[in-house]
Amino acid sequence: MTDYLLLPLAALPFPNIDPVIVQIGPLAIHWYGLAYIVGILFAYWYAKRLVTDSKLWAGGSLPMKPEDLDDFLVWAAIGVVAGGRIGYILFYDLERYLANPLDIFAVWQGGMSFHGGFAGTTLAMILFARSRGINVWSFFDVVAAGAPVALGLVRSTNFINSELWGRPTDVPWAFVFPNGGPFARHPSQLYEAALEGLVLFLVLRLLTHSLFKLKAPGFVAGAFVAGYGASRIFVEFFREPDQHIGYLLGNWLTMGMVLSIPMVIVGIWMMARARRTAAPSPA
Repeated sequence: MTDYLLLPLAALPFPNIDPVIVQIGPLAIHWYGLAYIVGILFAYWYAKRLVTDSKLWAGGSLPMKPEDLDDFLVWAAIGVVAGGRIGYILFYDLERYLANPLDIFAVWQGGMSFHGGFAGTTLAMILFARSRGINVWSFFDVVAAGAPVALGLVRSTNFINSELWGRPTDVPWAFVFPNGGPFARHPSQLYEAALEGLVLFLVLRLLTHSLFKLKAPGFVAGAFVAGYGASRIFVEFFREPDQHIGYLLGNWLTMGMVLSIPMVIVGIWMMARARRTAAPSPA
């Protein structure tokens, strides 16, 4: 068995970046919050580029007006933050927040669930698209295409915050996190940033601009959902489970896996459905 007490000798030094970028009196700007803001603004900018490029859409017919995305920006922010916070409370730490209700509002301390944020944003998209007469599946595609960048940024700030670190390991790129005990650990936050952020964004970019899958409404969104779920399940094998939850089965099944498995199934169904309902290409 590996002697983890020896691992810090070979581990990479943790960069110890201050989680607070700047603080003026009681007002503090955190990398974590900035990542959410930049990620949402990028997804907004990227979506507007998609909905103004007629060659990406079936028959050259644009699915919505760019102004619709201007109005949706506030809906998206509420869906991400409210859904992410509620999801974390319900799925990961309900007992703590029942005992300390005021902690619910301390979002700057972390505690956001992707699966909750995903559910909140999905509900916001459905309600908004129906209110504007926009095809819901195409709206899913437009928003999903730029979402991986936000995921990558937020996971990077998880690393800066020294949270959600990985399991003990002896790989040469391991880190000894300041609050992770004496063991060298997988930088699982960076694994997620790479897979859920960079790799997934490039895959979706290939689908939208080379394979023109925006012409099959729902396909790009399905690829995002399945791609995130598969990436998360893979990284969970290297990520330390939440201490107050631990493993749900043996020493491998985690809450993150349980919440991600349905995403893979639903994402595959979405892609299959999109292929069946896509308009045939002209001869």
